[in-house]
Amino acid sequence: MVVSSLSRIEKKNSTGTEYPRPQFKRDQWYDLNGEWEFAFDAEEVGEIDGWAHSAQPFSQQIQVPYAYQSKKSGIHSNEPYEVVWYKRTFHWEKDHQNELLLHFEAVDYYTKVWVNGQFVGEHTGGHTPFSFSIGTAIQSGENTITVRVEDRNSVEQVLGKQSWKSTNFLCWYTRTTGIWQPVWMEEVSPVHIQDVNMTPDLTQSSLQLGVKLPHHRKIAYLEANVYFKGEWVNTAGAWVKPNQQNISMTVNVESDEADFRVFYWSPSNPQLYDITFTLKSDEYVLDVADSYFGMRSIETKNDAILLNDEAFYQKLILDQGYYKDSLMTASFEEMEADLKKVKEMGFNGVRRHQTIGDRRYMYLCDQLGLVVWAEMPSFFKFTDRSMEAMMNETREMVMKHRNHPSVIVYTVMNESWGVNEIYHRKDQQSFVNALYYQTKALDSSRLVVGNDGWEHTLTDILTIHDYNSNAEDLAVAYRDKEDYVNGSPSKTSRKQNFASGYEYSGQPIVMSEFGGIAYGSGSEDDWGYGTRPQNEEEALDRFEQLMKSIMESTSIQGFCYTQLTDVEQEVNGLLDHNHEEKFDPKRIYQIVAGMKADGFIFE
Repeated sequence: MVVSSLSRIEKKNSTGTEYPRPQFKRDQWYDLNGEWEFAFDAEEVGEIDGWAHSAQPFSQQIQVPYAYQSKKSGIHSNEPYEVVWYKRTFHWEKDHQNELLLHFEAVDYYTKVWVNGQFVGEHTGGHTPFSFSIGTAIQSGENTITVRVEDRNSVEQVLGKQSWKSTNFLCWYTRTTGIWQPVWMEEVSPVHIQDVNMTPDLTQSSLQLGVKLPHHRKIAYLEANVYFKGEWVNTAGAWVKPNQQNISMTVNVESDEADFRVFYWSPSNPQLYDITFTLKSDEYVLDVADSYFGMRSIETKNDAILLNDEAFYQKLILDQGYYKDSLMTASFEEMEADLKKVKEMGFNGVRRHQTIGDRRYMYLCDQLGLVVWAEMPSFFKFTDRSMEAMMNETREMVMKHRNHPSVIVYTVMNESWGVNEIYHRKDQQSFVNALYYQTKALDSSRLVVGNDGWEHTLTDILTIHDYNSNAEDLAVAYRDKEDYVNGSPSKTSRKQNFASGYEYSGQPIVMSEFGGIAYGSGSEDDWGYGTRPQNEEEALDRFEQLMKSIMESTSIQGFCYTQLTDVEQEVNGLLDHNHEEKFDPKRIYQIVAGMKADGFIFE
């Protein structure tokens, strides 16, 4: 039996590596990662036989938050089990005045949770965070959390890059089942801040705040204090009526200390403000949470993308977020090392492809200065069930990302996966448009790509995928904008840029996937795009020529190179399976940063 006495983890500063939600930090939180009891439920009898209520220990141990398929889980099995169970017992001294929140950052796919045998909640979706209030189920002394996870790996689920076949194939990889991002608890007052939405407004030098509270019976006062590098900037406050659950406030953040009214966030200068939220009632402090935000804008004008009202050429790299021994799970240090290498190689952003990183990943991009294209993982069969799953989890994805200044684009579908007949089918076109509009309704401050790569319907950017490995051919294909925007310029996909009934309407153009130079062990099992270069110099030369063919185009406003790391059978990475450099990063930097520099640099 796994038993632990949870002690308070003291409040960390903004560089703390353990806290799972760095953008909304409280003092009293408790880490539940580590060893849990674990069991496969091959016959799916656990719920019928009362495993959630039994004191009988499970047969195995697993290291949370690693999926059982991974080496770091301690189990490392590729046998397909569709139902698994977890159990964790801990000691707790109950405070009857406080509430306890149980947080799961991501569990794949359908989760049911019991505390001391009492059912506390369920969640569907494998990539987004969820929480349960467990105060009424907790008792003083020993307590047990039991988790049942069901993962059918169905093509109607949101799978991303998980193979739904018996083995890996092409660019689909090992399955992920169960808990794969951190689990933790948080002690709060019954009346506390449930959610905050922060939207910068550069035109007014202000921050728009939307705050959500639970049901409450007394008058309360909500205060937001803004700081920049420790210096107080401004305070906003609002009285909250009994039963008022949604509060809107605006705080002016202009400062004479800034060069131009506010301290802007950008990849070249990722300046961040700190903000502390305090909720009071009858002079008692009910809740305090520390956060941060960035003042930046993103929009399109004519065929350009503007960051902070300035033309912004994007140099992105595709990051699939996979690790050799842990699949989609990474430590803070691993994520930080990867993203620092991205900067060192001259890129100014990442396209997080078919996975949703944990919140520390976005925090690191905020801190380091990397723009992020946040992308929904795909399903692969168009049905009522898959549409419902996609709508729900896309909403949760947006709510997870919308306070991070680094996130500038949402991609809701990729390469017509799951909507394979979108070119002609109006129902599939309407569904992608529904995702586009839902995303805009939840967050109108960012750009949205409806179906990345080809067969676009509604989209803020015309994105194109072209893995042509001949740089001269690639340059010719994208030389004349009028010739290719409404056609099928990609020789590798041969797909039309727009679905039937849609056409180019002046959007900025981004080559959102290209390159994919396969340079690995030389094994026949290695997978990648184009002919294999024979040596490192040939690979680097092809990389340089492909980069030039895109950056010399006058109509393309940015690119995303495939990809950051090798992933299982796929060897397209600039880094290998161990996330170490295959090539001299200084040479990569000279190629990537040597062209299309943005803005004037003040010495």
